[in-house]
Amino acid sequence: MFTRYTTDGKGRKVEVAKVYTAKEHGIHPSQIDKDCLWAVKKLWTAGHKAYIVGGAVRDMLLGRRPKDFDIATSASPRQVQRLFWNSRQIGRRFKIVHLFFGQKIIEVTTFRSDEENFEEGNNNIYGTIEQDARRRDFSINALYYNPIDGHLLDFNDGMGDMKRRVIRSLIPLSYSFEEDPVRMIRALKYMCTTGFRLKWDVARAVKRDAPQIEKVSTSRLTDEMGKVLASGDSSAIFSALHKYGLLAFIMPGFDQYMRYDSVRKALCELDGLVRAAKDAGGAASTSEVIKIMVSPLVNIDDSLPGDALAHDLFRQVKVLIAPLTPPNYEIERAIEALLMEHGVRVSFARRRQASQMSRRNTQGPQRPAGQGQGARKRRRKGKGRTGQAKGAAPGDSQGPSSSAEAHDL
Repeated sequence: MFTRYTTDGKGRKVEVAKVYTAKEHGIHPSQIDKDCLWAVKKLWTAGHKAYIVGGAVRDMLLGRRPKDFDIATSASPRQVQRLFWNSRQIGRRFKIVHLFFGQKIIEVTTFRSDEENFEEGNNNIYGTIEQDARRRDFSINALYYNPIDGHLLDFNDGMGDMKRRVIRSLIPLSYSFEEDPVRMIRALKYMCTTGFRLKWDVARAVKRDAPQIEKVSTSRLTDEMGKVLASGDSSAIFSALHKYGLLAFIMPGFDQYMRYDSVRKALCELDGLVRAAKDAGGAASTSEVIKIMVSPLVNIDDSLPGDALAHDLFRQVKVLIAPLTPPNYEIERAIEALLMEHGVRVSFARRRQASQMSRRNTQGPQRPAGQGQGARKRRRKGKGRTGQAKGAAPGDSQGPSSSAEAHDL
């Protein structure tokens, strides 16, 4: 093990990081995604520093295959974009770059500065790797691995916490979870997926700040809980979210049923499905996940006809998972599968087609071919101040002939 030093304002040597060699940390090159390795090499070749960071390093140290790889670099987002044709810059609060390799995305972030005040929420100032390490959420996610020379940089005793099997916050807990409440979900997810324990002050802060999760947008909550359900450890994570009081603010309709054995068994069944799909090189579909999760809770009323029953189940599911907003068609597929097991065959796709046909029939004949935007413009020019076409009888209808036209008008 080496030690990395810097000098303070008085010219004295100050230890800033421990540097572990390949023999010491045990990460093997075969664990690294080839596209990620190519991207890191390209950044170093262009004169920039680049490291694999975050959950990928943590998982490789635990002997697991990472699902995603992230890169931290000294290159600015603009410089990264110039290097990679398959890139796109996203984000407003802190700009990052996504590298696209088919369906796979590798996230590249520029080192952040820690000179600004955390509480101001200003993340747009770039800095050094030492400063970036102090901006990470938890110590086990603040390890920087260089696959070129095999060195692993540890600025916050993250390797010590890995050995102690503890999850410790790097950002002061007086405002860490207020700044980003999703960190509470991630802390419990890391606890369940790694088998580590929360440090006592982190556990206390999660219970104290649980109501802060209500400030998170539904789209971000949906994305984060989707990752929980796709982790293969959803049963343990949901139990932890319930225990620490978070689930009551994330999914209040579902939280009240967590004490039932049937719900916990359903989540265990879901975890088995997710792991089997991962072992086969695939992933469980969202509709399968929803179906298993809600199956012990929905009430199937046999007295209702098929379409009415499907509509009733759709309403029940939406209430159970609210405020999460997965695509409606995934919920519909889940309901179709549930009813199929119950001996009832319904098709939301056919219902949508029938509804569209009914709307078209009530709207009258469609606009003849060739009458596009030009025809609409000519009709608009012929209208008077009241919007009625010149020469038309007062009772004639001049409404749009299609929903698309109604939108344009």
